[in-house]
Amino acid sequence: MFQSFDAPSFGESGAERLPMVRAELERVGVTGFLVPRADAHQGEYVAPGDERLAWLTGFTGSAGIAVVLLDRAALFADGRYTLQASKQIDTDAFEIVPVHKTAPSDWLPSVVGADDRIGYDPWLHGKAEIDKLRAALAKTGAELVSLDQNPLDTVWTDQPPKPAGAVRIHDAAIAGIDGSTKRREIGAAIADKGAAAAVISLPDSLSWLLNIRGGDIVRSPIVQGFALVQADGQVQVYMDTDKVDGDVRAHLGNEVSVLSPSEMTTGITAADGPVLLDERTCPLWFVEQLEKAGTKIVWGRDPCILPKATKNGAELDGTRVAHVRDGAAMVRFLHWFDTTLAAGETLTEIDVAKRLEAFRAETGVLEDISFDTIAGSGPNGAIVHYRVNSQTNRTLVPGDLMLVDSGGQYADGTTDITRTMATGPVSQAQRQHFTLVLKGMIAISTIRWPEGVRGRDIDVLARAALWRAGFDYDHGTGHGVGVFLNVHEGPQNLSRRGDQVLLPGMILSNEPGYYEEGAYGIRIENLVIVAEPSVPEGGNRPMLGFETLTWCPIDRRLIDAALLTVEERDWLNAYHAEVETRLSSLVRENVRDWLSQACAPI
Repeated sequence: MFQSFDAPSFGESGAERLPMVRAELERVGVTGFLVPRADAHQGEYVAPGDERLAWLTGFTGSAGIAVVLLDRAALFADGRYTLQASKQIDTDAFEIVPVHKTAPSDWLPSVVGADDRIGYDPWLHGKAEIDKLRAALAKTGAELVSLDQNPLDTVWTDQPPKPAGAVRIHDAAIAGIDGSTKRREIGAAIADKGAAAAVISLPDSLSWLLNIRGGDIVRSPIVQGFALVQADGQVQVYMDTDKVDGDVRAHLGNEVSVLSPSEMTTGITAADGPVLLDERTCPLWFVEQLEKAGTKIVWGRDPCILPKATKNGAELDGTRVAHVRDGAAMVRFLHWFDTTLAAGETLTEIDVAKRLEAFRAETGVLEDISFDTIAGSGPNGAIVHYRVNSQTNRTLVPGDLMLVDSGGQYADGTTDITRTMATGPVSQAQRQHFTLVLKGMIAISTIRWPEGVRGRDIDVLARAALWRAGFDYDHGTGHGVGVFLNVHEGPQNLSRRGDQVLLPGMILSNEPGYYEEGAYGIRIENLVIVAEPSVPEGGNRPMLGFETLTWCPIDRRLIDAALLTVEERDWLNAYHAEVETRLSSLVRENVRDWLSQACAPI
């Protein structure tokens, strides 16, 4: 459970590994290769043996792709990670390209010619991505080539083995719907698409569909495997059969078969009719196998995606309970943080991360943290997805801002919360920036919108106050969150690219930020639920809104009250009053006194 703070190490640097990779590319007859931060399940979080991008470049962010050519190499990373990438990779070997400004499909045509053959691993890319690259390269005459063997796997001699975490049953009382009902409903959705079966490649979809959880990926209780779901609700699951014991097999029932991955080619090509694939998430390997077999492919979204994202009543009730429990642990942590600093004791970032995890563990029901805690003080807080380790560990200095982004995995819910705290005297600039971020968070918390609105339509509200002052942040405002599944869950999000309509029951984060490179970072994050539509008093059409899930004080010492409107101040005071009401009985008297002060009206 507990987070390791060992510095990430992959042995040699990318500059030393590039010649090995390039030699292998020449051996197999290609002039370039794509190295995504992805596994065969297109997941954000991958097993150690799938950390190809980190092994090659040293970059450990959760999103990115490298393009290796025979004479140059580039790492594409988004705004969350460009600063981190510059600190982790050898920039003499890899140029860093901000992917939100220049995508690989824009960059590659400018650096390749008609004789170039760019290889890719069909297990690590979806159709939509490769189609876009193929169309871009068509203008140059260069070719994209599917390779049977990943060149990095050939030269990575000590590559860790595939994960083999045991599968366990997820209680139907928490799931809200039993597995057989889910399978029937998903089967009917597959039939409605004109397909006889669908390939499920996302581990969170597989885990949700079968009401199972696993231990294949650290921090995410998902089961890695693939499934062929038939229109009649029968399912063939392809995974390491040693992961499944008798109790789990009994839970799955007679309509679910657990088969070895070696049987998958035969199984999927034997489907009795068209097969539904998701072009954004399903590996191209499945496309190649079905096309070879002459099986018709129906393109459409993974049929589990929306049912999984729109949580049912039991899932929401459990998540609410989990957030109150987690909020009490956070309050204990914040009390400890303030009193420790007030006593003049020295704290490091690792001290902070360890103590917070310990408070969560003391709930007695913590399954794991939901991601490695981001505990960035001073300039480290400006690295959006900073992960402290023994080499970067920094001692807090009075006047630093301390940004802590963390969460817990509980059987009844997944939490994710960010708080930025003062450690001493606060400058006016820090107060201004913090308050502008807070205004954006309140704007999202209080917005109402008509049905049909997408995440991109309201993302601007979180940025408006920052924009007016000439500031912005280079990440999305919010991501979807699962229920004892991935802490980052699609398709819902709040960002400029958020094209999913927001639907009742979806859980999202609300986390605007501000980052002053070399000085400090600020982020405030609550989780919210999309509430059922209702007609506001005096209105004439149904509106949706957000219900707040996260209950924890926001540091009042960092707020410039003069920058808040009356409505914003009222929201903050009401929020803090609710925090105190919900949490005061769950903490000891000395913590309760601190909580009362932290939640005092402004």
